Amino acid sequence: MTRANRRPPRERERIIPNHLPPGLEGGQLKVLSDADVLRIHEAALSVLERTGVYIEESECRQIMEKGGARVDKAANRVYLPREMVESAMKLVNKDVILYSQDGKNDLHLNGKRVHLGTGGAAVIVVDLESGQARDSRLRDLYDIGRLINGLNNIHFFLRPVVARDVGNDDIDVNTFYACLAGTTKHVMGGCYFPEKVDEILKMGSIIAGSREAFLARPFLSFNLCWMVSPLRFATETTETLTKAVRAGIPVAMVSAPQSGATSPASLVGSLVQVVAEELAGFTYVQLLRPGHPLLMGGMPLVSDLRTGNMSGGNAELALMNAASTQMTHFYGVPIYSSSALTDSKIPDIQAGYEKGLTTAVLALAGAGYNHHSAGMLESMLAVAYEQYIIDDEINGLAMRLVKGMEVTEESLSLDVIDEVCRGEGHYLGHSQTLAMMESEYHYPHTADRQTRADWENDGSPDMRDRARKRARALLAAAAANHISPEVDEQLRQAFNIRLPRNVMKRGG
Repeated sequence: MTRANRRPPRERERIIPNHLPPGLEGGQLKVLSDADVLRIHEAALSVLERTGVYIEESECRQIMEKGGARVDKAANRVYLPREMVESAMKLVNKDVILYSQDGKNDLHLNGKRVHLGTGGAAVIVVDLESGQARDSRLRDLYDIGRLINGLNNIHFFLRPVVARDVGNDDIDVNTFYACLAGTTKHVMGGCYFPEKVDEILKMGSIIAGSREAFLARPFLSFNLCWMVSPLRFATETTETLTKAVRAGIPVAMVSAPQSGATSPASLVGSLVQVVAEELAGFTYVQLLRPGHPLLMGGMPLVSDLRTGNMSGGNAELALMNAASTQMTHFYGVPIYSSSALTDSKIPDIQAGYEKGLTTAVLALAGAGYNHHSAGMLESMLAVAYEQYIIDDEINGLAMRLVKGMEVTEESLSLDVIDEVCRGEGHYLGHSQTLAMMESEYHYPHTADRQTRADWENDGSPDMRDRARKRARALLAAAAANHISPEVDEQLRQAFNIRLPRNVMKRGG
């Protein structure tokens, strides 16, 4: 047994688990060659010229036609010349910042800087106490927000569940309210109805103090599935997109074709289609408001061709999303990517290996805004509170991979090797070891590294047991209080807020 293992448990616990900062530079992993990237780009342009996109008669179609597209009105098809697309892509915003409420968790999405966060629109919550599946609720959005506010390796908060206890008229505003009240990190969410954009803009303005202050540092954004694959603009969501862009709110342009179902079974063919869909959307937005902050949301999904069901935890999804990340690097724009999906229904071994695989691959690929990386289960249908704890751990390990190894005179350690090998000392006691204890190594907060005897003395808990305990402790802490009572009252006067006041005044 080594000296490290002989250290008493309480002494070991004094070593505080560390975390790596968001925004480390990724891109070490490339699944496509430079020539492959060019071929896919050319193929996507050919699709837009030859096949085009389906757009019903609308303001969007009129704008596209005025911008140079050829319109077949009888077939509702719009054909985009390559010159039109290439000209639009020269106008895109390549340095997008998604702001946080407190200014401490801003996301600088330029280059290959990696950020990992929540995602999804789950309708099921695996209850923290009973372990049983139940409908997701508005309170879950607030509580999950509070939970991730204390988890350093979850960098942003994309609305993870649907508030099934709130009706359609109030769901958009209440979703953003619950998320913004729960966390100071950047909040992203959907918007079901175009007329709700103004309400959400008003909400952000009340919290920021004015419309001007909010638009200078918008701490919320939209993820809009404006594209119905294959290659069809969704009319109402496109109206929402148009309103959001004109309002100045950042948008993730979400296109999520499912290979073998709504895109070709060929992984490369599916990638060509998703790139074409994204280029069409980016072209439209540049005609509306050149340089508007956008995320290229090409998020290719995978079908299990034996059943036709969407499958989240697989190598093919990791490959396609890594390739999609490379394409966004080629265009110089930030990506809205996807990892850590799993087909497992509970936080178990299957969930762990599926999540670890895809998160590591996408982080190393340099995915700038990687959602779904925490909490998700059952192919995006469910979340579990303890899964956020486990995924925060996985994200920390992934960021350690991104950090990599730096070769310097000091890290080569020639003098250290010489001193230990020619002297009477040892590496554990060397000054370099103590100096690099936290800078070189990443320590988990929940995974077990005890001896078997210590683990048995603690009751032999498994990872899920420990994660539940940590989740309960975080939720039992004081309620989030970054929105003042005065501002909260203004919000309640302006909107039909469904989250009770007493929830906001206490923890778990």
